[in-house]
Amino acid sequence: MGHREDLLEGAKRCLLEKGYARTTARDIVAASGTNLASIGYHYGSKEALLNLAFLKLTEEWGDVLTEPRDEEAGDGDASRPPLDQFRETWERVIDSYERTRSVWQLQMEVVSRIDQDPELKSALIGPQREGRDGLAENMLGIDPEKDPERARVAGLFCQALLAGVMVQWLMDSDSAPSAQDLTDGLKAVLEGRVQ
Repeated sequence: MGHREDLLEGAKRCLLEKGYARTTARDIVAASGTNLASIGYHYGSKEALLNLAFLKLTEEWGDVLTEPRDEEAGDGDASRPPLDQFRETWERVIDSYERTRSVWQLQMEVVSRIDQDPELKSALIGPQREGRDGLAENMLGIDPEKDPERARVAGLFCQALLAGVMVQWLMDSDSAPSAQDLTDGLKAVLEGRVQ
């Protein structure tokens, strides 16, 4: 890898270990084996590098969440009832919690910073919208190209649910919802009554 890639990987490690606010340029240089001048040369600023590193970590996290399990491979989204697909997807999300906890924590920190950092907020707008489409497709099997409006609103729903579940798991994993809880809750909402 060259300095550019080394810096990005170093910044990703620093974000996961120290968080956004506590990561310094010197931390990134130490983690990447590069030099301070490389940050400005390749990325313009430490903040631009951290923003890109955060986006890359989020993409990688999304890939982990949407990878089908071996037993699901080959089933095809259309062959499973929608609620089963929803539950299976949430099982993956929740099962990944321990190994991706640092990404969940980082996301909460970044969200808490966006009002103070217009550059960060601007960097997140496009990827957030793309993420909604990905959530609609991967969690609910809605193709954003075939049905963009349905994918948009379904993605908004999934994104809101994901943020809420994330907060509950970070605060108290013992009482946080399971995939079955979420599925039963969705059923109750769709039926218009709580059983």
